[in-house]
Amino acid sequence: MNAIALSLNAPLAPLVATTPADRPHRRRRVDRFQLSDTALDRFNGLIARLDPAAPALEWDTLATAARRVREQGEAGASAIRAIHQRLRRAVVLARLLADAGWTPANDAVDIAGEVVDYVRGGHDLIPDGLQQVGRLDDAIVVDAAWPRLSDEVADYLDYCRLRRIEAALRGTDPGGFRFDRNDWQDAARAEFALSAHCRAVRDSCYVSAAAPLFRVH
Repeated sequence: MNAIALSLNAPLAPLVATTPADRPHRRRRVDRFQLSDTALDRFNGLIARLDPAAPALEWDTLATAARRVREQGEAGASAIRAIHQRLRRAVVLARLLADAGWTPANDAVDIAGEVVDYVRGGHDLIPDGLQQVGRLDDAIVVDAAWPRLSDEVADYLDYCRLRRIEAALRGTDPGGFRFDRNDWQDAARAEFALSAHCRAVRDSCYVSAAAPLFRVH
């Protein structure tokens, strides 16, 4: 698997901060696209399943976020980087679900499946074709699910790393042999033990400190 940047941590939360209660909620367009109440209700339902603690989004909040994405200078560039990072995370989730060798733990399958279905589906809150802002809703979905998926993704990426190492030792492709989650856990424990042994050897001395000096007469 190609290296995938997962550590950018570009800020997305400030981009979609809740609109203050005393602010008039008038904007219902993103670019020239008229936003739909039905689509927003469906979107908020998805967000609530992914993160029950997340507040419901309002049209004005989304319109404001879209405007921030299109700002000139570093503010807009940072917002676009944040969106692209979330889309790269969605790519990893799709690979995780499609990998026959990996068995996701707990409810990661259902959560990741909902994210990937939304990102790939055709019922977006904001059309993907809108320049710069078309993937904003996809990024929000990834962000909502990420706290419940980040550990699973980290495990999966380590699994892929160790599977590549094992494949190289066997002289075959990563998909050319059986290597499942249990095999990854065994390999990870062996790697940790080897690393600990190497540190112990590096920090120790084979000659006892109390050994007598060697003299030539």
